[in-house]
Amino acid sequence: MNRRNFLALAAGASTATGLSSLSWSAETAIPIIDTHIHLFDTTRSQGVPWPSKNDTLLFQPALPDRYRKIAEPLNVVGAIVVEASPWLEDNQWVLDIAATNKVIVGTVGNLEPGQPVFRQQLERFRRNPLFRGIRNGNLWDHDLPGNLSNPAFFEDLDLLAQAGLTLDTANPNPALLAAIVRVTDKVPNLRIVIDHLPQLTPPPEASARKAYEANLKVLGQRPQVYVKISEVLRRVDGTIPQSPGFYRERLDELFGIFGEDRLLYGSDWPNSDHWLPYQAGLKLVSEYFNARGRTVAEKYFWKNSVAAYRWIKRSPSQPG
Repeated sequence: MNRRNFLALAAGASTATGLSSLSWSAETAIPIIDTHIHLFDTTRSQGVPWPSKNDTLLFQPALPDRYRKIAEPLNVVGAIVVEASPWLEDNQWVLDIAATNKVIVGTVGNLEPGQPVFRQQLERFRRNPLFRGIRNGNLWDHDLPGNLSNPAFFEDLDLLAQAGLTLDTANPNPALLAAIVRVTDKVPNLRIVIDHLPQLTPPPEASARKAYEANLKVLGQRPQVYVKISEVLRRVDGTIPQSPGFYRERLDELFGIFGEDRLLYGSDWPNSDHWLPYQAGLKLVSEYFNARGRTVAEKYFWKNSVAAYRWIKRSPSQPG
């Protein structure tokens, strides 16, 4: 993209959505790697396991062409696709989509550690350099804490670590954080990315809150654990605050625990449409991290994602 086109697109996005903080010049703009998007095609003959047909907002194809139209004008130059299906062959479907769409720099699939078929499945998908890890946690009728008594679960996670791949953890709650501590005890060389941590509501009861805070502190001291500052927006009394000040206390807490080297940008597109359009979520975190200086913003928007995922650069516009 030439300088004139970039400035025109950025100006258009700024006018439409108030993204003044994102209207950098082409020479100084920070490239953005979005570490959390979902792809699915609701027109497939076999359908999709998610989203539901009842979700009239999301139930439409979410494919790279649609994503690029939204993201590229905002200088989002690459994305990591996170699984949206427990069906084994949907791992391959995403990889096939990625093969012809260079905006996708990596995929996080869905395989189930602790099951007899895991090793064979991991060996199959890890051969593709775009396959950067798997997601496990509170999703698809199974949960990570429920696997802690299964020795094969830890053995399989050790294989994941040996392969240089990453474990994303889904839908955090206090029990999941405690389980992640156990996993990092058992498999200390495994890189872990905690998805959507800003959405976790700390428990109100004193002893549970104390345990939660202790586990968060432990994870903050483990350099192989990363956090996606994603799903930041909240709905309060039917409205969604858009001022960074509303979210600053929570963001400051996570920044203080995990530091500037272990926080990642993720949009959660298109699920983010349940809150506000893509630009609104990006504007919020941009204002917060840009206020901490360019060095910190660059780490958050792309450099830390390299350390967490070791993703594949596929286009000259992508950094690294």
